[in-house]
Amino acid sequence: MTKEVIRVIDLSKEYNGTIAVRDVNFNVYENEIFSLLGPNGAGKTTLLNIIAGVIHPTKGKVFIKDYDMTKASLEARRRIGFLPQEVPAYDYLTGEENLLFYAGLYGIPCNEAKRRAKELLEIVGLGNVAKRKVKTYSGGMKRRLALAIALINDPEVIILDEPTTGLDPGIRRSIWEFIQSLKKKSKTILLSTHYMEEADVLSDRVAIMHQGKILVIDSPEALKKSLGPYSVIEIEVQPRIKVNLKSILEDLSEAGISQYDNTCKLLVKDPDPLVPIIAERLVKHGIRITRIHVSEPTLEDVFLKLTGRRLEEE
Repeated sequence: MTKEVIRVIDLSKEYNGTIAVRDVNFNVYENEIFSLLGPNGAGKTTLLNIIAGVIHPTKGKVFIKDYDMTKASLEARRRIGFLPQEVPAYDYLTGEENLLFYAGLYGIPCNEAKRRAKELLEIVGLGNVAKRKVKTYSGGMKRRLALAIALINDPEVIILDEPTTGLDPGIRRSIWEFIQSLKKKSKTILLSTHYMEEADVLSDRVAIMHQGKILVIDSPEALKKSLGPYSVIEIEVQPRIKVNLKSILEDLSEAGISQYDNTCKLLVKDPDPLVPIIAERLVKHGIRITRIHVSEPTLEDVFLKLTGRRLEEE
């Protein structure tokens, strides 16, 4: 039977009358990659900070390996690697010195700390700048250093808050491969992201989060299949045109419609007869279409169906 490594029970957090996290419940199992997918402001960072023991909830409990994180258990903290959104590195130390500093906080012996620091810096692509002060690093380099810091104690449970934010696509994919390699080493990983593809590629299960609530939890494939017979029609028009495509086309969508800049998406059951109708209607409004594309649903389309919004709209 699969062991529960993280248990989140009836968790809520309120700030001055504003509820950031509302009645959240879920479990993360041993050797699982579990993702919180949602837009900025959905409550993901607050939730991860509570789980990591950084802040206290207004109500509810979090257990990691049977340790109560709401009591900030020191023993539990030793088992966790946490990557927050803010990079926890000191600008006037080198990359290597930062890792050795954090290794010291965990009581890791000097020789072992140096070995781990060198290995981690190579893995995250910073081996050639290990002796440079962090103040000379780019934002992406600092983000990779923060990931190395989160892993210096060789944690059993790894909590990553938006691990690839600010990284270019090539480096993002290398970080994905690294996260997948951690799972192969029997690590349990909880991460948050607003990148649909990231959640799809990495996750065993995804929790879609919106306005402090978890709306649904399942595997990426099951979530996409939950849309059943729906397909996605994506229409792109000339970027110079400022027009409310939603108001023109919303009666054609059976499950949701969204617009982002000059692109509109509709969830429909039978796209074939609708494509010419859409084209004719937009031409009558003097709108020039640059692309119409029909595809299978993505996790973003699941979010659209559940909330009526795209991830980027929030």
